[in-house]
Amino acid sequence: MDKKSKDVLTTGQVAKICNVAPRTVSKWFDTGQLRGYRIPGSKDRRIPTDQLVRFMRAHNMPLNGLDTGMVRILLVDDDEERTGQLTKNLENDGRYEVRTAESAFDAGVVADQFRPHVIFIDLNLDINLKRICSLVREQTELQGAKVVAVTGKLTEGEGQALLQQGFDAYLCRPFETRRVIECIDEVMNFIH
Repeated sequence: MDKKSKDVLTTGQVAKICNVAPRTVSKWFDTGQLRGYRIPGSKDRRIPTDQLVRFMRAHNMPLNGLDTGMVRILLVDDDEERTGQLTKNLENDGRYEVRTAESAFDAGVVADQFRPHVIFIDLNLDINLKRICSLVREQTELQGAKVVAVTGKLTEGEGQALLQQGFDAYLCRPFETRRVIECIDEVMNFIH
């Protein structure tokens, strides 16, 4: 699908993504649960992708069938306040879909299902740093994922050691959301 067709979906496309009948999608639309618009002079409905994502999240539906074109971010950190605020800021940007995990075990489960593009890992967690990057690289579904270490202050030498252990980048707290976005762009090699 090209960029234009991803932005707006038909009821048939939404039905396929959600594994329901097209009539069910029409009902969601007609009752106002799923927002969209009608084609002028027609009864055909169109659903913007961002509205479908909101609807699916609100109803705890898996987004697996929907290639949103969004960058999937996994935040591995046990500080709920910190991850909550960062998640909100990134998702408000509109380009990111974010999941969080509070432990290495949670991160493994979420990564397997969510297939993140970028994983931010708080180094204060009880995680084997030497093993984490190799585990990500060994998983076929995650081989392209970028792994970013997040910590307090680091010396240049400590930062370089993290890169040698397999991390793609590192961030030192405190940082603003803008710096996280710059880091995502850097590790994914986005061109502005």
